[in-house]
Amino acid sequence: MFDEKAVAVMKRMMESFGPSGFERETAQVIKEYMVPYSDGVMADKLGSIVFVAKGQEERPHVLLAGHIDEVGFVIAGIDEKTGFLSFNPLGGWWDQVLLSQRVVVRTEKGDLHGVIAAKPPHLLSEEERNKVVLQDKMYIDIGATLGKEAIEAGVKIGDPVVPWSPFLLVQEGKVAMGKAFDDRIGAFVTMEAIRSLKEKGIAHPNTVYGAATVQEEVGLRGAQTVAHLVDPDVALVLEVDISGDAPDIKPSEAPTKMGKGPGLVTYDRSMIPNQPLKEFVVRTAKEAGIPLQLSQVARGGTDAGRIHLNRVGCPSVVITVPTRHIHSHVGLLSLEDTENAVKLVVELVKRLNKGTVENFTSI
Repeated sequence: MFDEKAVAVMKRMMESFGPSGFERETAQVIKEYMVPYSDGVMADKLGSIVFVAKGQEERPHVLLAGHIDEVGFVIAGIDEKTGFLSFNPLGGWWDQVLLSQRVVVRTEKGDLHGVIAAKPPHLLSEEERNKVVLQDKMYIDIGATLGKEAIEAGVKIGDPVVPWSPFLLVQEGKVAMGKAFDDRIGAFVTMEAIRSLKEKGIAHPNTVYGAATVQEEVGLRGAQTVAHLVDPDVALVLEVDISGDAPDIKPSEAPTKMGKGPGLVTYDRSMIPNQPLKEFVVRTAKEAGIPLQLSQVARGGTDAGRIHLNRVGCPSVVITVPTRHIHSHVGLLSLEDTENAVKLVVELVKRLNKGTVENFTSI
């Protein structure tokens, strides 16, 4: 299992404030942790950061990428008469998971706690009670009674908002519970893989670039700039997967299950993976005795959607940690799955030499 240092930085990452476009705090946590294990630090001009781990050869460039932005909100207006705050989503939210959830509003004067609310059910007609309340009928209540009070507290249009959700370990420390697993757990896997390479002196025939990308949830934006910065020859994108072990989910809808090992995405809306690379991952997992689940995400996409189209193309795959309840205030994932994802990435990096990478695209 992960040591105390790894669990501590996981907690700091997940609890940090970092919706799309506002990821600086999270990036700083990651940078502080990663500098001792890096041979160099790079950055694009959107806010993504990249940590270099030099191996035996300069090429191939192996990109490990996990995005660090979380789904959140942005303040859209302040009601003058009540002080209630209207808001817009940053990333994809299902309206039904929002009501009665606590949030943090970051203002120029500091953080404010609030709750997402709507018209009380006692005041709804029978017809209204049978309808789903949509986000545009909700507001954030920070305890103000006038718009002037909210403004005096520092609130203004454009301020970012995230869920308030403390990080916890449950099930005797085997399961993590909290916000922002999508996709800080992917960044965490990248970080621990590079840490393992450095601390254990593991030889690898390439140069590894571990990227913490930004603005994935609003259009895979950091992936595009990071790919231009790194010029990768092959990419392993680390992500969450939709764990299909919740009630009423068909195996064909979400094949992976929490606790059964990391996943390998065989298809999603943004990318069909390079097939020789996909089979290489399957073989490597089998040789290393690492459990691996095959997955599909018919309606989602990842940073690989931009990375695999970089320049003349980059063979890419997506390796996942199955996670319950993504894009909500509280997710759950298995630390054993996460640890196996780290092990798999390390095994892949050890094998990604120039000849192997060239064979992914040879015809």
